Amino acid sequence: MAGLLAAWAIHAQEMPLEYHFGEKYKDRYKYSNLLSFSETVSGEKILIRAYYTGLLLHPKGYLIERYNEDLELLEEYNYKFRGADFIHGFVANGQIYLLFLEYDQEQGAYIYNLHQSPIGTYEFRITSLLAVTSDYVDQPLDKNYYNRNFKSGFTTTVLSDPDARTIAISVQQKTKEAYSHRILVYNNQMKQILNIDFSQPSQEKNYAFEELAVAPDLSAVYLVGKAYFKKKRFKNEERKFQYELVRLSKQGTQFQEFDIPGKYSEAIKPLWKDNQLICAGFYADRKDNRYNGLQYFIVNPGDLSILKRKYNPFTQQFMLDKFGKETEKVVKNLVFKGAYFTADGSLLFNAEEFFVTESMQANASGGRIRVERFHHNDIVSVRLGPDGSLQWARNINKTEVTQGDGAYASYSSYTKNGQTYFFVCSATEAPQLINNKRLIFKQGMSRNRNVFVIRLDEAGEMSYEKIIDSREARLPLMVSSPLINYESDRVWFYAKLGGRKQLVGVEVGD
Repeated sequence: MAGLLAAWAIHAQEMPLEYHFGEKYKDRYKYSNLLSFSETVSGEKILIRAYYTGLLLHPKGYLIERYNEDLELLEEYNYKFRGADFIHGFVANGQIYLLFLEYDQEQGAYIYNLHQSPIGTYEFRITSLLAVTSDYVDQPLDKNYYNRNFKSGFTTTVLSDPDARTIAISVQQKTKEAYSHRILVYNNQMKQILNIDFSQPSQEKNYAFEELAVAPDLSAVYLVGKAYFKKKRFKNEERKFQYELVRLSKQGTQFQEFDIPGKYSEAIKPLWKDNQLICAGFYADRKDNRYNGLQYFIVNPGDLSILKRKYNPFTQQFMLDKFGKETEKVVKNLVFKGAYFTADGSLLFNAEEFFVTESMQANASGGRIRVERFHHNDIVSVRLGPDGSLQWARNINKTEVTQGDGAYASYSSYTKNGQTYFFVCSATEAPQLINNKRLIFKQGMSRNRNVFVIRLDEAGEMSYEKIIDSREARLPLMVSSPLINYESDRVWFYAKLGGRKQLVGVEVGD
């Protein structure tokens, strides 16, 4: 197509990357959020966006976009459905699946509805998966990573594994008469494979699940999250929770704690390596909110016994990367973003410093409203050897804050041949590189346009390059919401500003 650049013909100067832009298309919806970015077996790209119109920007429906392999827009479909909370969306088996949570006033119940349609026909069929009798609550979907609300009467969390083979729905309900907690697990055809009554374990602890892994044969699901003690007394500076691993299967429920004296777990991610279950993350050496190093557990996937545990304090190089010569600063608020095993069994993973702040500001009518700001700061990248020992840990300094759509902020990563590539948007023309070690991106509100790639090689050595200039990419990329295909070594990004949109593809070479 004449409007397309020659496919994969533009090269980054030093990085083994090739990229091209799809054609720019007009878009009638200025305000929207990208909810799902999927690829079919034939290579088509399916995007699902919620769009907003009106003076108060109320959600009005969902726009489904279908692109071919050459990033040409084939069709759009406006699914005019509203009045429910979007939970999850994905493409599998030639179908589009949209999961919503809706409150039915007549029934006095929250209903989980599945909207399903073949790709291309868009004849949605609605199936009710679950109904829970409850009073209406303001925020039923539990989205706050750090402070979960267990007192609202009804709260739910939905998790999916990285390969989108399973979806777990955790439902907690509290009334004057009783407390109940149920976990339901579905496969990628939305057929129920587990229905677990989790009420008994929840009598002593409130479980806030954060991560999910699934056995290769789907026989068991592994959830990791914070278990908040209900009846223990704590000092003001102490954490009121511990991290736990929970195994769910048709044979029952099993639990594993990680903490030992002087080592308190933080931000654990469960991963499969061959037939082993690996749990990796961070730890603190006392019960507060600072992190002191990295931890690595090999867990028996059957009975959850810990076969090996390894603790690695943060290195001097890592602390220098992060804070320079300031020695009183502490590491905290890290959230996982990616994990990958190399050919020799080493683990490469990265996390981001993420937290939320609130403030009051004046509105147009002269009143004051509470505003949430989402901070996406430093990138932490780590390599652990096959035995869990620390080979290196590096920190990339950046500061970003956004009040709305976080897709333009943060970053995405891709790992190949033991090297990790980080895609970052920044308004700066060049980051600061201090002593060839400390890399610092200074930026404010998101939706910036220059695209940088930062590479960490197998030894943890850092380099960077601006691969897309703002003069080339007139539309900002949603760098934190990519579509990644490891089989083809390609990454796709959605670019949008106002009434224009396009897709951008990147191929990672050797």
